Amino acid sequence: MNWADLRWLVPELVLSAAAVLLLVADLFTPAERKRWLGWFAVASVVPAAASAVILLGDLQALRSPGVRIFSDTYTLDAFAVYFKLVALGAVALVSLVSLEYFPGRTPHLGEVFALLLFAGVGLLLMASASDLILLLLSIEFVSLSSYLLAGFLKRDPKSNEAGVKYFLYGAATTGVMAYGFSLLYGLTGSTSLYDIGPRLGQAGPAVYLAVGMALAGFGFKVSMVPFHQWTPDVYEGAPTPITAFLSVGPKAAGFAALVRTLSVGIPLEQVNWPLLLAALSALTMTVGNLLALVQRNLKRMLAYSSIAHAGYVLMALAAWRSPWALQGLLYYLLAYLFMNLGAFFVAMVAADATGSDEIPDHAGLSQRAPWVAAAMAVFMLSLTGIPPTAGFFGKFYLFAAAVDAGLLWLAALAVANSVVSLYYYVGVLRALYLMPPATPGPLPVPAGLRAGLLVALVGTLAAGLYPQPVVLFVETARRLLTG
Repeated sequence: MNWADLRWLVPELVLSAAAVLLLVADLFTPAERKRWLGWFAVASVVPAAASAVILLGDLQALRSPGVRIFSDTYTLDAFAVYFKLVALGAVALVSLVSLEYFPGRTPHLGEVFALLLFAGVGLLLMASASDLILLLLSIEFVSLSSYLLAGFLKRDPKSNEAGVKYFLYGAATTGVMAYGFSLLYGLTGSTSLYDIGPRLGQAGPAVYLAVGMALAGFGFKVSMVPFHQWTPDVYEGAPTPITAFLSVGPKAAGFAALVRTLSVGIPLEQVNWPLLLAALSALTMTVGNLLALVQRNLKRMLAYSSIAHAGYVLMALAAWRSPWALQGLLYYLLAYLFMNLGAFFVAMVAADATGSDEIPDHAGLSQRAPWVAAAMAVFMLSLTGIPPTAGFFGKFYLFAAAVDAGLLWLAALAVANSVVSLYYYVGVLRALYLMPPATPGPLPVPAGLRAGLLVALVGTLAAGLYPQPVVLFVETARRLLTG
């Protein structure tokens, strides 16, 4: 082991140290002061993100697209740094709003924030993993933290149900994925993605079986049909900040790992995986949108919406031969971070006021908290893909990639699905703006939740009104592979 290589792991080391310190501090912090543990968790993300940016600058100074360390098991390039920053943004925003959600619901505040940081460490590792063993361990690290967070409210039956269902689905799909990885190892004699591709040889039934089984684990992480069944129940039952985190953090890291695995380890000349993912993209977006139409519970509706958006992102992989594909995937996942977190943050405000997650019970929110309802309108329009929001430019890139790759049918289906999604997104706005409130009077919004909501709103609008900085960063991150 080369100890000098640890400098490339500074973001992971910072989050790990912060999580361990939180666990220790939680033991000695009085109950009335445990709120400060949350602020420590939020603050710890800052040096981790700063170190990631510094590492990107080091790569540019070395004039290198990336570096491989620990016997090529870990790759740090602009692509990995991009997803690390997305993951850190999700951890910071969710930790911020958790400051307002968990006090009073659980005495174990330090453990909540420590688990969020540990999940963040797993996400960072997933973005850079270039070895099947490290990739599987990283996915499990995220999964174990997520299982605990989903079922953290022990006295809430729905939270308990969410944790158990998430664990059962995750264990099953991870087992299938591990078997697929073992097949790849058996076919090539290596677990390194950089060795698997050249050694894969002539494609045969075993290769297709291995890729299909590996997709089970990735599909579980990104809520891809037919591995999506856990999503609505877990999203509904988990604590709302955790639901928000699950909808963006593991999803973004899952796509990062999927892209690296397929593009590096499975050559297009041997396995036509874009064709398979085109079919899965069409199925995922259609199933997600159609099932979202009949939902009355806001969290379940956003869960099926999340499934549909996984289908949109899969278009980038289906259109991988297009130069627009990777750019669309990177841009869209950043936009999705802001608009989906923002939607769940508004759901927190409404649920705290009404004690319900049912959409009709949120009637008249525009009269009680006008700026919160206006923010929700922006998020709903962005999720639909209406300009000038971030969601519009994200879908533009994805649709352009599909058209450029000759997948006109997939692009047309995605446009039709976006039109369908407008119905249930506007249904939320109808309740907020056109229905009278059951309880009059202004609705207070806690400071932490207000700050998180404001960041999500600014991000959604800024990336749409002035997308140039994001586009430039995306262009940098397109330097995907090393060697």
